[in-house]
Amino acid sequence: MKNIILASGSPRRKMLMEWAELNFEIIVSDADESFPNDISPKDVALLIAKNKNIAVFEKLQSIPTTNNFLVISADTIVVLNGEIIGKPANREHAIDILQKLSGQKHEVITAVVMKNNLKEIAFADATQVTFHDLTLEQIIFYVDNYKPYDKAGAYAIQEWIGVVGIKSIEGDFYNVMGLPISRVVSFINSSFID
Repeated sequence: MKNIILASGSPRRKMLMEWAELNFEIIVSDADESFPNDISPKDVALLIAKNKNIAVFEKLQSIPTTNNFLVISADTIVVLNGEIIGKPANREHAIDILQKLSGQKHEVITAVVMKNNLKEIAFADATQVTFHDLTLEQIIFYVDNYKPYDKAGAYAIQEWIGVVGIKSIEGDFYNVMGLPISRVVSFINSSFID
């Protein structure tokens, strides 16, 4: 597959695409990430991923020499007791989020949209993550040392907090990192390679 475009500025998604040894370029989407309040968390993630994809796809279509390209976009959300937990606004907010997640099971949903000129595939994967009871000292240590302000749920599973704080996961580990990469590769191989 030629001309794979990752519509994301996420270093985690970039790393996962590199680990899969995909040849790709990055074009960061500037799509609006707002959403209506009356749709399910899964539909929120799908809507945002789709809007990111459309924004980059339209940019590429305006370039006359670009033809055979596949745009891959994704959005990851954290859901606790039905409530979407976004990215923390500041240090205090990050500490508050992690205190809520401490000792609890929550859901991480990553939606992916893959689109070329001929077809579009959209899906969402969910992974259940359970934290140990975290002390306030552990939470403050993590927030101050890792500054998880760009991360949904105020944490990254592949960092220190994941190593010491996560009791169990049910589902795809890489989905929690921001991209269910094995499904992405499977769809590229089965649906987008002529």
